[in-house]
Amino acid sequence: MLATKSRSFDLNIEKILDGWEPRHAVREIIANALDEQVLTETKDVQIFLDESGAWHVRDFGRGVRYEHLTQNENQEKLKNPGKVIGKFGVGLKDALATLNRRGIDVRIRSRCEDITLGQAPKAEFADVVTLHALVHPADDAGLIGTDVVFRGLSDGDVADAKGFFLKFSGESTLDETPYGQILQKIAGMGRIYVTGMLVAEEPNFTFSYNITSLTAAMRKALNRERTNVGRTAYSDRVKQMLLASNSSAVAKNLEDDLERIQTGTNRDEVKWTDVAVHAAQILSGSQNVVFVSSSDLLSHRDAIDHAQADGLKVVTLPDNIKDSLQGVPAIKGNPVRDLAVYQDEWAQSFELKFIAPNLLSSSERRVFDHWKAIAKLVGGLPAKVRGVKISETMRPDFSNSGGVLGLWDEGTASIVIKRTQLASLAAFAGTLLHEITHARSGFDDVTREFEIELTEMLGVLAASQLAPRKGALSKWFKP
Repeated sequence: MLATKSRSFDLNIEKILDGWEPRHAVREIIANALDEQVLTETKDVQIFLDESGAWHVRDFGRGVRYEHLTQNENQEKLKNPGKVIGKFGVGLKDALATLNRRGIDVRIRSRCEDITLGQAPKAEFADVVTLHALVHPADDAGLIGTDVVFRGLSDGDVADAKGFFLKFSGESTLDETPYGQILQKIAGMGRIYVTGMLVAEEPNFTFSYNITSLTAAMRKALNRERTNVGRTAYSDRVKQMLLASNSSAVAKNLEDDLERIQTGTNRDEVKWTDVAVHAAQILSGSQNVVFVSSSDLLSHRDAIDHAQADGLKVVTLPDNIKDSLQGVPAIKGNPVRDLAVYQDEWAQSFELKFIAPNLLSSSERRVFDHWKAIAKLVGGLPAKVRGVKISETMRPDFSNSGGVLGLWDEGTASIVIKRTQLASLAAFAGTLLHEITHARSGFDDVTREFEIELTEMLGVLAASQLAPRKGALSKWFKP
């Protein structure tokens, strides 16, 4: 049976958040209406100005009751954390107190009852005056949902309140991920939403984001004021959204930002190393690129010029990001290519132009014919080396502007010497001994292991000439 007169419900509020303006209060009313719409799957919330000049926030759910004014955990909302905004009822009470303090008249209408606000002493404590909800019989028992009516509220306050919500922002969804939505930002400002409510703005973000899967840090950071949440609270979720995205529009924006790093005009997301690496994977899949660092531009100019001549786009990255690309697989298409990968690709595709000994000049032939004697100085060729060949051309070494002079070619089981080294016996002998060391050790240049092996070989060679004795080299050159 409905009550026939007003009843007073103590909201236990004496002071309110001083920083709240009417727009913050209306924000909480709208948030409750949107939550009710989601939970009841009813039609869209309406926000409108009536002919009398009063603003309305109207949902079509189950209708507010005075019990909803108590502060407690809402189990229904707690079970739907990725869908709703509120959970504890704190926001509604703060909103009512703010509106009352600002002189804005509020009436909450539902089929259950109508609620207004007033000041009254606490029961049995006449000296303590608190805000009370005045609960009246419903003036429309057939009303569907809840209609909150505001008198004295400005149009600007309503516009500002609506601005807190993704629903009214005009931002479109570019991709849906398990962590939330990546949004096409508007007006140049990236915005961070949590289940549809604005919590932070990022002027240098590429996108806006709506986070629907909250971390513990985010739950802690979402205080009563809901705004000015620090980036550390939501950055992990933003990264996870970007790394999980399959959207071509998102990928294209990340590609563009990655290329802008070299001009310093990139947005903030690609400053995160894992996002930048992901962007590099995407860019590699769509274009032929080679990633270099600023130090590469100085020390490997020949290699970069060679890559550009081969039709590769050069993208300059900070050292930490470029270093993180080593061993990263491509998402699709081309590999994630730095200069080392490019050199390996080029070397694999390079064809040596071998010269038969009988086609050498007489002076070249005299130098070449010493190869067995040179090898004998260090115990002969290792067993896996079948012979020594001369090539007109040689694979480039992008770490050495002079180019490669010789190589141990496992494919042909041969040591290959560039023809130019036949200009002198010293040059030929030095290159041959160097490559014998590679074949024997199995290590590349500029490695500690190779340097140790080469040093030992030089010592053995010197000892064999200064104090030759039978078997002196057998320990070093094992079959």
